[in-house]
Amino acid sequence: MNALYIEGTSSTPTISCDVETGTLSMAGDSYPENSFEFFNDVIEWVSDFLDQLDKPLNLELKLIYMNTSSVKAMMDIFDLLEAAHLKGRAVSVNWYYDPRNERVIELAEEFKEDCTFSFMIIPDEK
Repeated sequence: MNALYIEGTSSTPTISCDVETGTLSMAGDSYPENSFEFFNDVIEWVSDFLDQLDKPLNLELKLIYMNTSSVKAMMDIFDLLEAAHLKGRAVSVNWYYDPRNERVIELAEEFKEDCTFSFMIIPDEK
């Protein structure tokens, strides 16, 4: 299993998937031309990580804006995490947000409502 890195652009987040630390991090805006295509490798990486390795997986998110199709892709990732959690896997999300951006707080809270695994929404005071 390999690490995955996708350089961010003005419309896509920087994504880093680290096998050694079990960390998937995403930072930036997410409104790619084709969200399904953009997130396909990330969803596949998460699925493979959960299937092939027996270690915790932590998502570190610093997402600023997400369009509807990016939200759907993120829901697919959270569904994978939820299924793994229900089978006893250690998975977690730390979603960092700018306290001035109420839309991101609301979005993170909506995601959290559907998850039974550890899901922290943390103000990023930087």
